Amino acid sequence: MTPSILIIDDEPQIQRFLAHALTASGYGVTQATTGQSGLTAAAETAFDLIILDLGLPDLNGKTVIERLRATSEVPIIVLSAHDQEMEKIMALDLGANDFVAKPFGIGELLARLRATLRATQPMAKTADPEVIRHGTLEINLAAHTATLSGTALRLTPKEYDLLTLLARNPGRVLTHRQLLKQVWGPAHVDDLPYLRVFIRQLRQKIEADPAIPDLITTEPGIGYRWGEVREA
Repeated sequence: MTPSILIIDDEPQIQRFLAHALTASGYGVTQATTGQSGLTAAAETAFDLIILDLGLPDLNGKTVIERLRATSEVPIIVLSAHDQEMEKIMALDLGANDFVAKPFGIGELLARLRATLRATQPMAKTADPEVIRHGTLEINLAAHTATLSGTALRLTPKEYDLLTLLARNPGRVLTHRQLLKQVWGPAHVDDLPYLRVFIRQLRQKIEADPAIPDLITTEPGIGYRWGEVREA
């Protein structure tokens, strides 16, 4: 079945560029040029993913995300300018799955789109659905354990919670505030130095080279991502 993509963007050049590239890559494309028309389209059709520009003529892109999230878990990739760091953070905190900074290459966008679709598709039932594997790292959610190359990892409860939260969201950017809130609670959403300490400790325990992390990658000023987005 052809995945269906909704593009919400008021720039004609970007609309044409995206529509052509996505159609050529085998996706079904629907276009909307305002936030309201995008919300209407999303209410009428169950899209597989939405590409949303934050700069719209009628509604703020963050408002569109809020309204979408009130009724739907459809994956959302945000398009934003390089100088909109706080906008990116707020969009991700509101429920966007990922972002691509303008100007962007179509290769990167398609890779992030594929990664987001993979991460948000319902997992097929398997004989062992409570295990997450990434290379030689294995996290057994039922047993509350983690091993690397068959050797048990000695993790504190918070390190384990942080590891599983990241691993359950492959390819997705999780903001500092999202991680702090879900692992330590709402009272700690501004404790960024605390989070950095735990990320550093985790990298020392699970990365082949903690100085060049492959599992927990950094989105500067925004948060962390589990694994890298690579071309298929």
